[in-house]
Amino acid sequence: MDAFLKAIRAPGCKPASFALRLMARKGRTLRVLRVASRIEPRRATSGMRPPEPGLRDFALATLDQGYERGRISASFRIRLGVLSEPFKLHVDGAPFDNPAGCARKSAPARQPGSTAVTALKDRDFERILLIKPSSLGDVVHALPVLSGLRGRYPAARIDWLVAPAFAPLLTGNPALNEVVLFDRARFGRVGRSLAVTRDFARFLGDLRARRYDLVIDLQGLFRSALIARAAGAAVRVGFRGAREGAPFFYTHRVATPLPDEHAVDKNLRVLASFSTRCDPVEFRIALTDSDRRTARQLLQEGEAGAESGKRPRVAVVPGARWETKEWSEPGFAAVIDVLTERGAVCILIGAAAERERCARIAASCRKSPLNLAGRTDVRLMSAVIEQADVVLCHDSAPMHIAVALNRPLVCLMGPTSPARTGPYRRSGDVLRLDLDCSPCFLRRLRQCPHAHRCMKDLSSDRVVEAVLQRLGR
Repeated sequence: MDAFLKAIRAPGCKPASFALRLMARKGRTLRVLRVASRIEPRRATSGMRPPEPGLRDFALATLDQGYERGRISASFRIRLGVLSEPFKLHVDGAPFDNPAGCARKSAPARQPGSTAVTALKDRDFERILLIKPSSLGDVVHALPVLSGLRGRYPAARIDWLVAPAFAPLLTGNPALNEVVLFDRARFGRVGRSLAVTRDFARFLGDLRARRYDLVIDLQGLFRSALIARAAGAAVRVGFRGAREGAPFFYTHRVATPLPDEHAVDKNLRVLASFSTRCDPVEFRIALTDSDRRTARQLLQEGEAGAESGKRPRVAVVPGARWETKEWSEPGFAAVIDVLTERGAVCILIGAAAERERCARIAASCRKSPLNLAGRTDVRLMSAVIEQADVVLCHDSAPMHIAVALNRPLVCLMGPTSPARTGPYRRSGDVLRLDLDCSPCFLRRLRQCPHAHRCMKDLSSDRVVEAVLQRLGR
C-alpha cells in the first residue's frame, strides 16, 4: 500500500478517476475490496505499468491507508470513477487486479440479441429486497412494482429499503413484509465520522445476514447500487441507463429505451423482466380507520372545518421541490377566494418547509383557509387528500398520492413533462400553457430566460374553471 500511495503522488500522475481491485484469499473465500482514488498515468512511473488490454472496472469503495488483507481501519469518503482506458496497477511487482493464485476467468461471449434479463422469467425467489429510498413521489411510482412482485411471488419475503421520512407511506402494506430504514442524512457522513462508518458497516452486515436472493434497485444511483451489491444477493436488477456507474453493480440490466416514458411505466419494465404484468396498475396505500379519523378531526378544526362535512373540500398544495414548478402565491390566494365564495372549503397542505409559504397565502385570502402545512406526516397527509373532493397541486408528491388514491385533481405544470412525471394515465388533469420552451426541466428561476412564463402567464380564471368543473359546478 505504501508503494501505491507513492505512485498516486508521483509527479507523472494527474487527477482522473480509476479503480483498483484488491483481492485476498482466505481458505476458499475470495474477499474483494474495491478501492477508489483519483489518478491517471501520463506515463509509466515507479510502481505503475502502462495500460494492458482487456480490463475495465469502476471505482467502488474506500481507500484505506492501513490496508491489511482486506481489513479497513480508517476509510476516506466513497468516490466513484470510470476507467477511460483499461489498465492494471502493479505494486511491489505484484498486480493488484490478479494476485497470485487468483486466476481471472473471462466471461463467455453473449449471443447477439440475448439479454441476461431473459433468465429471470423462469426463476423463483424467496427473499426479495426492493431499494427505493426517496423521494416521496418516486416511492409512490414504485408501489406498482411491489404489488406485481407480490402477485408473482406470493410466498416470498419482500422488504423495502426506504428513508425514514417516507416509511409511513409503506407501513401496513399487505404486500410488504418489512420496511428497512435507510438514514441517508446520517450515512452521508460515512468516512468523516468513525461512529457513522461503523454504523453503516453494521447496516450493510445486517442486510447481508438477511440472505436476500434478489435485490431490485429502482433508485439507480451509486449509493443504492453499492447497497444492492453489499446485500450479497446473487441476482441484482437495475436499469441499464442508471446514473453514477450504478449498472456495474447489477447482474441483470433492464433497458429503458423511451426518453419520454412515464416513471411508473419505466418501473413496470422491471416487472416485465420477471414475466409479470401489473394490470390494472395498483398503487396501494394502506390507510387505516385510525388514519381517517385523525384526518377528519383535523378537517373539523376552526370555522372552515366546522362546515367541511357539508361543503366540498378542495385540498390546495402550493409547494414543490423546484421553485420553477411553483405557481404564484397571489394566484393561489385568488383561487381560494373564488372557491370559498362558491361554497367550497379549501385546505392548505404542505411539508414543514412550506409552512411559511402556506401562511402567506392564507394571510392574503379574504377568508383564511384551514392551514395544515407542517402538521401532517406523509401518512396523515395522504388521509387528508383521500377525503378531498378535488386536489389542486403542482408536479409534486401529493399529486402522485392523489392519483394513487384516485382523487380528482388539477395539476399545474410548466417546466416538467406531463408524459414523464404528470398524473399517471390522466393527462386530462394537467393544466399548462403550450409554449415552445416547455418543458425545460430548469430548477432555478434565475436559469429561465423567459421570465417564468409557463407559470406566471397561467391565469387564476383558468385554474378556477378547472377546479369547478371537477366539482360539478
